[in-house]
Amino acid sequence: MTALATAPDLSRHEVFDVLAHSRAQLLRSASLGDGLAVAVWRNAADATRYSRPSHHTLSLYLSGGHGTWRREAPDLRGEPGRLCVMPAGHESRWVVGGEQSFVHLYFDEAQLAPLAVRLLDREPREVQVPDLTFVGDGRVAGPLHALSMLDWQDPQARLQANALGHEALAALLVVHATRGHRTPPRGGLSAPVRRRLVDWTEARLDQPLTIGEMAAEAALSEHHFARMFRTSFGIAPHAWVLWLRLERAKQLLRHTDAPLDEVARQCGLASASHLVNRFRARTGVTPGQFRRLRQAQPERGVFRSP
Repeated sequence: MTALATAPDLSRHEVFDVLAHSRAQLLRSASLGDGLAVAVWRNAADATRYSRPSHHTLSLYLSGGHGTWRREAPDLRGEPGRLCVMPAGHESRWVVGGEQSFVHLYFDEAQLAPLAVRLLDREPREVQVPDLTFVGDGRVAGPLHALSMLDWQDPQARLQANALGHEALAALLVVHATRGHRTPPRGGLSAPVRRRLVDWTEARLDQPLTIGEMAAEAALSEHHFARMFRTSFGIAPHAWVLWLRLERAKQLLRHTDAPLDEVARQCGLASASHLVNRFRARTGVTPGQFRRLRQAQPERGVFRSP
């Protein structure tokens, strides 16, 4: 059965696109904000091949899968609750047996960069997303299954799905990520400088920050610093600072009743309108909606979004 028309914001994901042009049936899909996208599929009696996608895919079998196997691992079979990870750049070929349903969480390398630094105290280039086939792990599967059960058309449920997606990625990194290099990679900032820069930046998020100030803290020229920073953090300095500002905004919106102009001030953003625009571009909801929805939800566990 041909898949439903692809959503514009998901069609760039090659794994999604392969399935959209296969016998698989797309049941529903959504963009969850923060660069995360999700889709639930049904498939049967099919064969698919993924060739070096530019993004990562985390997959969980919801039903069936007993007759499905990967040509590179013919002795393994799927079943409900089993996880697969198809990292960027991997190749795999799959034979689909009886009817099955599964959820896919799509994410880019950029979504892992802050998590690698904050959760593992390692540079993103040192962290390798594993290629996993039919693995059982409730720490990753639990939040992914809960995410799949939500109505993503509802703003509150979509925001909860965003948090569950972050939780699944954090658990995946903490439990399964491997070192991409046997020896520390060359170039970039040293570990002590990287840690000092993180602490220095977080202590000054309520202030205007410049590349020059950050470079001076690292004792480097601006040009050299910008290049070394991207090498070590996986993103540009301004993108990292904005990520930290919006994470602080989330915490303030979740735990305080401060008005938006005060939240913007404490996060180093120019105005409440600037906060609204940046926040909505990243999460898909306004700060006011986020506050109302998040205050109505319980906190998640150890692997919640930082």
